[in-house]
Amino acid sequence: DGVCLIDPEYLKDRKVYVTLTCAFRYGRDDLDVIGLTFRKDLYVLTTQIFPPVPDQVPKTLTPLQEKLMKKLGENAYPFTFEVLEVQPFVNIHLHRACGVDFEVKGFCAENLEEKIHKRNSVRLVIRKIQFAPMKTGPAPKSETTRQFMMSDKPLHLEASLEKEIYYHGEPINVTVNINNTTNKIVKKIKISVDQITDVVLYSLDKYTKTVCTEEINENVAANSTFSKTYSVTPTLSANREKRGLALDGKLKHEDTNLASTTM
Repeated sequence: DGVCLIDPEYLKDRKVYVTLTCAFRYGRDDLDVIGLTFRKDLYVLTTQIFPPVPDQVPKTLTPLQEKLMKKLGENAYPFTFEVLEVQPFVNIHLHRACGVDFEVKGFCAENLEEKIHKRNSVRLVIRKIQFAPMKTGPAPKSETTRQFMMSDKPLHLEASLEKEIYYHGEPINVTVNINNTTNKIVKKIKISVDQITDVVLYSLDKYTKTVCTEEINENVAANSTFSKTYSVTPTLSANREKRGLALDGKLKHEDTNLASTTM
């Protein structure tokens, strides 16, 4: 929801448009070579605000829009975009030259096909925020069975979480259940948290980075069972030296977090 202030005398016979663009950026703009840009628009929404088009005028105004229009006068025109929920993107930055951006741009032109000059446009980078659902799904659980040489019976391992969604900085409690029917002794348990990032530009790439690892010396005797809950907390502060991590987008100089899971 926003408001655009225009100057009718400057416009002459041109129209005013506002666009919302979600783009994936892989490299700086000045690195674009031989017509190949390291930027891909994931989706673009466009609305014409002047002259007003009846079916594109917001049906209702937010309190902020009402205040701005009252303050700015008759040459202020409101606009509203609904971010597509089918696009599960948040502001993500893999490093300084790579990330997903949301940009609102207002410009004047005779039509949408016309080349837009910087002097005829204004841009504003925004942050998209997603909220966790009030009702969550069942707590995740995974299990596996391993067979060892020189042992007739297998080892059964089950790992489970107490809930589906965790907030930044919140400890993740992992319950480990082992049914060791082998003649081997388990001496160590390793728990790791991986960040999996799908990067879409000209092909689909998947990056997996371990953001938290705990190794615990535990003895599980042969032909015995074991159950214990461990706590791990993945944080950005413990991973600042790693490259290729996905981070939540940040504004100005404020700190950020490991990227939230997109839903």
